[in-house]
Amino acid sequence: MKLYPFLFALLTPTVAFPLDAGPSADDLALFATADVVIIGETHDNPAHHDVQAQIVAALQPAALVLEMLTPEQVAALTKDLPGYGAAWKEAGWPDYKMYLPIFTASNAEIFGAAVPRDVARASYTDGVAAHFDGDVALFGLDQPLPTDQYDQRLDLQFFAHCEAMPRIALGGMIEVQRLRDATLAKAAVDALDQVGKPMVIITGNGHARTDWGVPAMLRLARSELVIISVGQAEDGNAPEGTFDLVYDAPSVDRPDPCDAFK
Repeated sequence: MKLYPFLFALLTPTVAFPLDAGPSADDLALFATADVVIIGETHDNPAHHDVQAQIVAALQPAALVLEMLTPEQVAALTKDLPGYGAAWKEAGWPDYKMYLPIFTASNAEIFGAAVPRDVARASYTDGVAAHFDGDVALFGLDQPLPTDQYDQRLDLQFFAHCEAMPRIALGGMIEVQRLRDATLAKAAVDALDQVGKPMVIITGNGHARTDWGVPAMLRLARSELVIISVGQAEDGNAPEGTFDLVYDAPSVDRPDPCDAFK
């Protein structure tokens, strides 16, 4: 078992170091002590989804919260898990075969926490507080971000967009990210109230980071919760942010995302 509560804040994605490929028996025992386990991913990496399915199978959570689908889409998913592949593809997510074992690894009730595209677009312009469907103050959305955090987020967006967009245009992307974090956190709180704990949240690494992602918002809303957050690396390159544990997997062959800006 390797715990890294602060180490990853000091590392960039280009720094490589040895990491475990998946959870040990000690790690699984640790997860069993948590109310909420948040498992990050790089969406198109099948090894990351294998780890998620393994943890869900071991933990047998009461609830499974998904970044990928809205509540309405989850209702369709749960009616026909094996047959949902076409709708999943239409929603734009990578191969459904990578995700299906996560959904079938337990009898957890599934909750959707995706932000509809039109709402995301509106929050880009109007800000997160104007379009969050919940208690804005509960998740800290009524407060501006600290200056140092805002600057870090702006840098991440600038480099994520291949330095091809002016920084002044990227503040809206931060608002969208906050909206997605808060929507995941709200879905988690609702799931806890409806079906209890433990719970697993499946999401991208950026939402799983403890310093300002979903874990931070959940702690604002429910300070008593025991939360463990897992990040997943590729080729030993740590994801940005802080996590409680990080596992590693080989990277996958994918196009250069910056080609779209050329």
